[in-house]
Amino acid sequence: MLYPTPLIKISSLSEITGCEIYGKAEFLNVGGSVKDRAAHGIIEQAEKDGLLKPGGTIVEGTAGNTGIGLATIAAQKGYKCLIVMPNNQAAEKYQTLNALGVELVTVPPCPFADQNHFYHTARRLAEERGAFWANQFENTANFQSHYKTTGPEIWEQTHGKVDAFVAASGTGGTIAGVSRYLKEKNPQVHVRLVDPMGSGLYSYVTSGEIKSTGTSITEGIGIMRLTANFKEAKIDDAVQVNDTDMISMLYHLAQKDGLLVGTSAALNVFAAYKYAQEHQDKGLTIVTVLCDSALRYASKVFNPVFLTEKSLTPYKL
Repeated sequence: MLYPTPLIKISSLSEITGCEIYGKAEFLNVGGSVKDRAAHGIIEQAEKDGLLKPGGTIVEGTAGNTGIGLATIAAQKGYKCLIVMPNNQAAEKYQTLNALGVELVTVPPCPFADQNHFYHTARRLAEERGAFWANQFENTANFQSHYKTTGPEIWEQTHGKVDAFVAASGTGGTIAGVSRYLKEKNPQVHVRLVDPMGSGLYSYVTSGEIKSTGTSITEGIGIMRLTANFKEAKIDDAVQVNDTDMISMLYHLAQKDGLLVGTSAALNVFAAYKYAQEHQDKGLTIVTVLCDSALRYASKVFNPVFLTEKSLTPYKL
């Protein structure tokens, strides 16, 4: 079951910019991330469609958070769960999935065109076992869940006074569902996509061509194709944020606001901050998503050796 998550004012950045910057505290979902919403919507729809029956098995390929969301619900409902992940994600994700009792398969990272990619591996395993494949990227129950829950919550919590929504995209579910809902309520709400380096969505939104440069340590966001969920998004513009800016925001939020957020959340907040700077002292209400907790990546983002290896030195905002 999903419960509304609070909208937290990010006081330090709001004071600097003269805008009201808020983060949707999705790390407070039971599974610890925004992906609980996709997992809930996908499972609920599969049950309605008769694709998932008592005692059945859920299979998914994921960077981790959707798998954790699915596994959490599976444990509650008595389903089995098989999760396929790249083998380069934060150790905390594997530990959490093991604690939830899933069958975990890890594969080397590779391009999507490679049939050993975690997405294709999950599809094959689901077919071989006659299990339900969640298919979060193409299953539009994902974005529909955000349209039904996240969007309305943001609208109600801002009393209909939201001026801009800023978010990154992995499957596209969050930005699609929220943008469609908010723009139906008010077409003037500005929607900005934030993309990490190494992803092709920034280029697609700004030039119509999917291409990328650079790399990122962020997990679960950024992609080099258009998913069925992303195609439903109503996006006005896009920005790129590099890892140095992202990690600097992550430490800023910890030290100035007492918010321990993960890498995608820090990316989102940095982009929201930049949007606010562009509209300095206009008193806009800007909302973004705090996707998960920094504690899910502590072995990386709080590890000086890892940061040094990645040439990441946080700076003061």
